Amino acid sequence: MTVNSSHMNSTISTSRGILPPTRVVSYESPEAGSSASFSQLEPDMNKDDETELLSVSWNQDYGCFAAGTSSGFRIYNCDPFKETFRRDLKSGGFKIVEMLFRCNILALVGGGANSQYPPNKVMIWDDHQSRCISEFSFRSEVRAVKLRRDRLVVVLEHKIYVYNFTDLKLLHQIETLANPRGLCCLSHHLNTSVLACPGLQRGQVRIEHFGLNMTKFINAHDSHIACFTLTMDGLLLATASNKGTLIRIFNTMDGTRLQEVRRGVEKAEIYSIVLSSNAQWLAASSDKGTVHIFSLRVRVVGEDAYDNSSAAHGQALFHQNSSTSVDALISPNTGANPSSSLSFMRGVLPKYFSSEWSFAQFHLPENTRFIVAFGSQNTVIIVGMDGSFYRCSFDPVQGGEMVQREYVRFLKTDIRPR
Repeated sequence: MTVNSSHMNSTISTSRGILPPTRVVSYESPEAGSSASFSQLEPDMNKDDETELLSVSWNQDYGCFAAGTSSGFRIYNCDPFKETFRRDLKSGGFKIVEMLFRCNILALVGGGANSQYPPNKVMIWDDHQSRCISEFSFRSEVRAVKLRRDRLVVVLEHKIYVYNFTDLKLLHQIETLANPRGLCCLSHHLNTSVLACPGLQRGQVRIEHFGLNMTKFINAHDSHIACFTLTMDGLLLATASNKGTLIRIFNTMDGTRLQEVRRGVEKAEIYSIVLSSNAQWLAASSDKGTVHIFSLRVRVVGEDAYDNSSAAHGQALFHQNSSTSVDALISPNTGANPSSSLSFMRGVLPKYFSSEWSFAQFHLPENTRFIVAFGSQNTVIIVGMDGSFYRCSFDPVQGGEMVQREYVRFLKTDIRPR
């Protein structure tokens, strides 16, 4: 079946349509790794030293990551670290590999010098059925794909399309400022449906609370947005601009700024920001080669109050969390993030003297793109475009330099695209 829709500038083709997987096949399952094969595609037994790493990305709970390569893709489990699944293909590689937790559904977009898969097409691959079950073709290059159990989101440079995952129905079209990085983030709790994307003004983030039928615009920075992330429930947003010196945390219900932390004084490109599941910690990586951990002073509002079936209930939460009562979202300052000894002179000296600096740090090679996530028991997981995997631990009381607990070179390549 092929559906042509001129208003959405895309073509969708599917043999059966997409249904959320009724049978979840873990990528640690031998069945998923051994029985499936791409239809009409020949495997290629490339050696690692011939493989270029095109992308790395986490799954929704940070328990796995996907690596898009010039010859296919690979899936890795984080704890314990191991490669659980791979596809090596003669027909080229993928610049986008988006997982859906640990189930059998993947979204793929072609990339690399010799890929036969066009960069304007999203392929939905069902590894249980061993076939591509749907394709989305667009008139411009796909910048990102985001999945949650009930939604599929395709990000183009100037527009975002939100589809229902069950029947591929187009639900929303969102215009954005130029978005070449494909910035977009989704909540992943079942009872919150939140999307964050660039707005139509420089430094602005648009928040869609789909369950509440509410849109919020947050003017987060004066310069262009470089990176942002949501908590799993979508109620907190962390942002960085292309200056890369400050990271700000906002309440997505009313746009109130809750906290600001400082990565450094010099300009930097922020590669990755992540919030811990309990919203106690924030981690960030940049081209300066240091992963910073910050202590947060925000409390997570009870997500039970966010009821997708009741907009009125949601509006009550909105008023409850308005700026008049935002103090309820801010915990007393524990002093965990160090600040300058000259902070008593704030307003007189430059702003960075009164800033909150990072609580813990880990040093990596500069100018290599790393993404970060929180693991269990005060650990941080770091994955690099040089094919490296790190697990580090930090002292939640003393902070300081993190301790490296594990290092793996999961793909041996000298090619380090940024």
